[in-house]
Order: sequence, then C-alpha cells, then structure tokens
Amino acid sequence: MIWSSEDVARDAVRRQGEGMPVVRVAEAVAQAAVRERATAEELRSPGPVERGLVASDPEELAEMWAARHAEWRRVHALMAASGWAAYEPERDSAGSAWAAERAARREQALAAHSARLERRREAADEVRAEVWVSAGPGRLLRQAASRAGLTPQEVLAQLAGRVVVGEDGVVSVEPFMPSR
Repeated sequence: MIWSSEDVARDAVRRQGEGMPVVRVAEAVAQAAVRERATAEELRSPGPVERGLVASDPEELAEMWAARHAEWRRVHALMAASGWAAYEPERDSAGSAWAAERAARREQALAAHSARLERRREAADEVRAEVWVSAGPGRLLRQAASRAGLTPQEVLAQLAGRVVVGEDGVVSVEPFMPSR
C-alpha cells in the first residue's frame, strides 16, 4: 500500500506532535517552512542535485516537506483556535478521521494481499492441461458428454478427478458414469 505525501505527513505530525506545547508546534511550523523552501530551491536549481547521505527523489522530498509544513500549520491553527496548551491527537477530529481512513485502507490492502496469496497457493496446486484426443476416442468422449449433458472438458475433468496412481506408477481410472 502506498501512502500519499499528505498521508505520511499527517501520520508523522500526529506521532511527533503528541503532547507538544503550542510553542514547540510553532517551531516545527518554522522548521518545516525552512525545509520546504530549501527542497523547493534545490529542485529548481539548474545544476545536479546533491544527494547527501540519504539518496532520495528531490521531487518526492520537496513534496513531503510541503505536506509536512501544511500539516504543522493546520495543527498550529487548530491549537490556537481551540486554546489547547498541548497537542492531543485524539482530540483532533480531522486528524483522527484521516488516521482512521488510513487504517481502513491499510486493512483493505492487507486483506486484498492475503486473498491474492491464497489464490496463488490454490493455483499452484492446480494443473491445467490441453489434451488432444484422436478422432475415435474424441467421438466417444463427445457422445458420453452429450448423454450426461456435459461438455467434453467437464467429462475429462471428472475423469482426472478419479485418477488413481498405483505403487508401481500405473495410472488408472475405475469405470464411472459422468454426471452433473
């Protein structure tokens, strides 16, 4: 599951800001503004981008800092309007709604991934084959299928389901009547 830069910023600010007094939130807003400007300038610079210790996409980095700056500003405005002395993520209704939405998307992604893995495991146990039957046996197969109201493929699938492999490796099928 891939989160947007806004999702990552909201999650980071929610975790980092918990219990943070309004003065420290204001400092975080200022620091995010500086980082946003710096990454945007680096992105606009005509020369090669210096990567530093951590190699990352400069556009992604600029986007991330812009999102964090916006989120820190939102939290600061919320605290100022509500008169909070410290940031409490559980009282932040917008932040809590976004967090619940992210958690729901994560659960959906995990469930979908789990279902894909299960389908793969089941598919690994299946055998698909293309069978070419000569004219004589093919006519007999079509007749048996027609009498049973099945397709020749369905009769072959029933036949394969009744295969018995002996200890000596001999493959056989007990006589049976194809049925729906």
